[in-house]
Amino acid sequence: MSPLITPSELAGLPEATVLDVRWKLGGPPGIDSYREEHIPGAVFCDLEADLAAPPGPRGRHPLPSAESFQEAARRLGVSGSRTVVVYDGADSSAAARAWWTLRYFGHPDVRVLDGGLRAWTSQGLPVSKGEEIAAPGDFVARPGGMPVLDAAQAMELAADGVLLDARAAERYRGEVEPIDPVAGHIPGAVSAPTGNNVDPSGRFHLPDFLRERFNTLGAVPGVEVGAYCGSGVTAAHQVLALEVAGIPAALYVGSWSNWVADPSRPVATG
Repeated sequence: MSPLITPSELAGLPEATVLDVRWKLGGPPGIDSYREEHIPGAVFCDLEADLAAPPGPRGRHPLPSAESFQEAARRLGVSGSRTVVVYDGADSSAAARAWWTLRYFGHPDVRVLDGGLRAWTSQGLPVSKGEEIAAPGDFVARPGGMPVLDAAQAMELAADGVLLDARAAERYRGEVEPIDPVAGHIPGAVSAPTGNNVDPSGRFHLPDFLRERFNTLGAVPGVEVGAYCGSGVTAAHQVLALEVAGIPAALYVGSWSNWVADPSRPVATG
């Protein structure tokens, strides 16, 4: 089953739990956009508070504990027996983090609205204003549902497999670094900006297109694949695109913000 869902398919799933995960690095807060317009019945999921632990040496968006994520998921109305659909504004860059985190903690049926709210409204489907409160869910968080990498494993994978860097190419090359204190990339990693996973409308490219893209980057059968970015958000989008292509991949959740927290780790540029 595809991890993606279309607006018409979502409209036919009134029993699904729908989470609005709009978020942008540096703001403005997604809750403001949610209050102005959202899919009816959707509850706002705060990426910073619900899908990550506080920033620190583990990275800017480290994994939350099972206990804290379970509490957040239940507050958002998530139950293990109900499909969860997540969305953001258009390109799924934030929604993918919700998809991945729910999958990591064991939810069996999570879908991403392909094209996000833009796709929903472009089909003339209804929207609501204000805030909605979900009836509490009963989700039980069980870590380990998706493969993860730590810094040592990421370095090993960059040498022996394929480690995809999901950031913009200029950040990979070390020409600019607007967020983290050191510019560059993990030695051996391959540049694969996530913007190339979607079309101009924000919808994912077809599986064959994505499979060819990743094959060209070295992600071929028999080769282990992982992804990282700045803090484990857009890399989750990369893992989602890889899954659409039928290629399993691990996520380095701490990503570059964790990598550079240890000055002894090597840094490559160019």
